[in-house]
Amino acid sequence: MRLFQIQDTRDFMKKLLVTDTFDTFLLWEASVTTFCTFHIDGAYHPEFFSTDADSSSPYPYASWEKVRPLFWSLIKGKNTPLNFRIIFRLAPHNVEQLLKQSGVAMAPQDIDGLFLNLNYEKDSLTCTSGTSVKFFTLDKSLDHAWEENLEKFFRQKQIPFC
Repeated sequence: MRLFQIQDTRDFMKKLLVTDTFDTFLLWEASVTTFCTFHIDGAYHPEFFSTDADSSSPYPYASWEKVRPLFWSLIKGKNTPLNFRIIFRLAPHNVEQLLKQSGVAMAPQDIDGLFLNLNYEKDSLTCTSGTSVKFFTLDKSLDHAWEENLEKFFRQKQIPFC
């Protein structure tokens, strides 16, 4: 697990809420506190939609692309939120790609999830990496590969961190 302290909160928020920077991530869950606290479960319910075209998603969690406008509507206004927490999950096809690129000797089906946790409170924004595997292991190669991948992602997206 690695903590990334975001240096430019305003720019990060623009990338999170206005651009497609994080749209490939799946939303595990989110909460935001403004005048009250809103909780969002990222579980995807295709049966809500009237047509198959609207309901198409290969994953059991909604993409950030679908949830982003809703989240933005909850926090826009004169006042900044008191706090928020967002837990992103890497999409399974990206997990497979990460395993191939990093050479980590694990099967995709053995990985329960690769997570990016965003926490905002009192003008401070941190991102924390997280991994979950379906068996006990002392091997930290997946953790390191995910941390390096996130660091590369932040650099490519010009998100300053320390």
